[in-house]
Amino acid sequence: MQRENVFSFVVHSLLLCCIAFLLPAMGSAQDKHDKVDLLVTGGTVVTMDGQRRVIENGAVVILGDSIVAVGPRAEIESKFEAAHTIDAHGSLMLPGLINGHAHAAMSLFRGLADDLSLDEWLQKYIFPAEARNVTPEFVEWGSKLGVLEMLRGGITIYADMYYFEDVVARVTKEAGMRGVLGETIIDFPAPDNKTLDQAFAYTQKYLDHWKGDSLIVAAVAPHSIYTCSEKTLQDAAALARRNNSPILIHIAEAQFELEQSRAKHGATPVGYLERIGFLGPDVVGAHCIWVDQADIATLAHFNVGCTNNPSSNMKTAAGVMPVPEMLAAGEPIGVATDGAASNNNQDLFEEMDLAAKLQKVTRMEPRALPAKQVVEMATINGARALHMGKMIGSLEPGKKADLILVDTEAPHAVPMYDVYSEIVYALKASDVRTVVIAGKIVMKDRQMLTLDEKEILAKAQEYKAKIAASLAAPSSK
Repeated sequence: MQRENVFSFVVHSLLLCCIAFLLPAMGSAQDKHDKVDLLVTGGTVVTMDGQRRVIENGAVVILGDSIVAVGPRAEIESKFEAAHTIDAHGSLMLPGLINGHAHAAMSLFRGLADDLSLDEWLQKYIFPAEARNVTPEFVEWGSKLGVLEMLRGGITIYADMYYFEDVVARVTKEAGMRGVLGETIIDFPAPDNKTLDQAFAYTQKYLDHWKGDSLIVAAVAPHSIYTCSEKTLQDAAALARRNNSPILIHIAEAQFELEQSRAKHGATPVGYLERIGFLGPDVVGAHCIWVDQADIATLAHFNVGCTNNPSSNMKTAAGVMPVPEMLAAGEPIGVATDGAASNNNQDLFEEMDLAAKLQKVTRMEPRALPAKQVVEMATINGARALHMGKMIGSLEPGKKADLILVDTEAPHAVPMYDVYSEIVYALKASDVRTVVIAGKIVMKDRQMLTLDEKEILAKAQEYKAKIAASLAAPSSK
């Protein structure tokens, strides 16, 4: 019996040792999958990171509103366990597209006055139509229509300039979209503020309201040098800088602006803005067409972001932005749709296509602006143009989780030899399948999850009748 007790004791001790040895290993096996919120897996990941990695059969891992890992599918799935998974097979996984300049609420003016010069279009049609129609309700439904169109086309952030911008911000936030949204300041009475004092007071309140928001960056938007006096421009810039807010403005958009600036100020629009202390690394300039080499050097020196709007510029015969020279100077350049009233859509895939082809044909040089550079303009360089390059624009750990899935199996997309050429020259906005912003799915398999599409389209038709009737009526002035 004694011998049996000794044997039992030895066996028991060995078992305890084995259990003690195995428990840590068992625990590590159970815990080897880090818990995350969302795993997007199986597609081709176009990272737009510093190495411009393209990962076939890749995956993106999301925790909260941020990306925590990007890599090959097998490697990622061996390390992470997600609460939700999106199957991305047959799709490109891209950073969300960045629309660097828009007027979302003007979607309700789509097609109102076409085939006109910029000056005539603004002075004779758009400004009068705005005076008669723009209310908070108009801006709400126009912005909903614009945001709906942009989200369906894979745009996850846009820069906007309009009136009642607090309403634009609310609509954008409710849709789960990002926005750099500028309240317009202009020297003549506007739909929302009839005096400059009112405009500055409204803008300060607007900046205060949205300060620190996770999706909305409130901005100050003096319209242009031809609608704002020197004092207005300086006061608007000072207001923005006191509040650490971006400044959005149209710069050198048309030939008449260049001619007026030289006659009135003895300088180009860029030279004039430099002289009055307006330019800085917080400025985003839309268009920047009529610029010379000295202007380009000035814009690069002040790290002013600029956005190319090829469709709008072509349609109003405003001119062609010298994109290759600006990129060569180190200028951060994005691509943009402008408003649907001058485009007439908000399709950034179309803008990418035209941005490349316009530079080629005007220079008679097919290599003038390659597809890869254009994709950069719609993603990482577009983020830098908005001074947000550390937050968005690429799929890499630490960035915000803004990404889109784009189908590559339609007849117009097959076969694919080069991913960047595919994006710029073959794919369409309608190919966008799923949109994720800040880790939240806002469109899945082409079904909008944050907007009532039928209601928005019905309201747009109602407003079309109201706008047409207002323009047919005699002016009250």
